[in-house]
Amino acid sequence: MQSSDLKNLKIAIVGAGYGGAAAAKALSLLGAEVDVYEQANQIREVGAGIGLRPVTMNRFRQWGIFDAIAKVTSPSEYFEILTATGDPIMKETWPVDGEQTHTHLIHRGDFIDALLGVLPEGMVHLGHKLESIEDKGDSSVLTFAGGKTVEADLVVGADGIKSVVRGQLFGEKGPVFSGEHAYRAVIPVDAAHGMVVDDNLRMYIGKGTKIYLLPLRHRGQVSFDITALCPDGTWNPQVTKDDMLKTVEGFDERLVSITRDLDMDTVNIRAVYDIDPVDTWHSDSVVLVGDAAHSMLHHQGQGANSAIEDAGALADALRQAASLKEGLALYQATRKPVTDELQRISRQGWTEDEINDVFPGQKPAAAGQE
Repeated sequence: MQSSDLKNLKIAIVGAGYGGAAAAKALSLLGAEVDVYEQANQIREVGAGIGLRPVTMNRFRQWGIFDAIAKVTSPSEYFEILTATGDPIMKETWPVDGEQTHTHLIHRGDFIDALLGVLPEGMVHLGHKLESIEDKGDSSVLTFAGGKTVEADLVVGADGIKSVVRGQLFGEKGPVFSGEHAYRAVIPVDAAHGMVVDDNLRMYIGKGTKIYLLPLRHRGQVSFDITALCPDGTWNPQVTKDDMLKTVEGFDERLVSITRDLDMDTVNIRAVYDIDPVDTWHSDSVVLVGDAAHSMLHHQGQGANSAIEDAGALADALRQAASLKEGLALYQATRKPVTDELQRISRQGWTEDEINDVFPGQKPAAAGQE
C-alpha cells in the first residue's frame, strides 16, 4: 500500500495482550492511526516465564524496541530435555536468526509491561469489553459494553483463545481441552535446590508430566512449571499440594522438594486448552492475530513468539500489497501454514520416544550431541 494510504488507515485493535500490543507497535510504525481496546481495567499478566526466540528479538530490533525488551530478560544459549531423574535426552542450541543467537527468557508480566511501555500514551483504552462486531465490508463497527461504538477501516482481533471477533465472524472454533493441567510459579533461585546454575531452559519429562525450569536471572528468580495429565477440564480447577506432588512422583528429589515447598497462593493453576485450526483469518476489514487465530498448546513455547510474528507479518504484508484486501490475504498466506504446523506439533505428547517427532532431525544428547 502507498504510504499515503497507510497514513489514512484507521485501525482498531481488540485486546492488549502480546499480539495486540505488538500489532499496535508494528502498525503504528506504518503511520496508521491505531487504537487498542482492552476489556480489563488494568493490565495484569499472570503466569510465569517464557522464551523470546531470536527471530522474535530481531523483530523488536526492527521496530526499535530491542533494548526495552532485552533489559528485562536473561539471554539463554540452549535448551535441554532430560528424563525425570536427570538423564540427558536432548541438548540443543536455539535456532539462530541472523546474528541473533540467544533466546531471551522473560517473565510474562515484564514482557507485557515492556511492550505496552513502548506504545504512545493514549493509544490503549482500558475497560472496553467487546460485545459485538459488524463487518460492513470496507469498514467494521465495534460495539462495547455500555454502548460505545467505534468504526475502523481495519479491525485486528487480538482477543485471545475465547475471541469474540473470531466467534462472531469466522466460525466458533471454541477452546479444546488438552487433558492436561499447568501449574506455574515463580520462585527465588535460592529455592531451586541448586538446580539452576546458568541461564538455560531445562525440561524434565516422565509418566505424562513435564517440569520446566526457566531461569529469570535478571530477577533473581526461576519460573517453575509443571504440566501434568488430568481429566478435569474446569478452566480454573481446584488443586491441592498433594495433587501436585502426585504428578511429580519418581522425579529427581530436588524437583519434588521444590514442589513441596511451593506456596499454593502463588501458584497459577490452569487447565490447558488450544483451538483447532481456523479456516479463514480475515475478511475485507477484519483480521485475526495471536491466540484468536491459532491458540496452541505451550509444549513448543511458541504462543507469544507466534503472536509477535503475526504482528510483524501483518505490517509487512500491508506495506507490500497494493490494497488492504490483498495485504490481509498475503498475511494469512504467509502465517497460517506456519501456525497450522505449530498447532499440530504442539499437540504431540512429548514422551521420551516422541522427542524426535517433535524436534525432527535433532539427535539426542545421549547419542553424542553435546
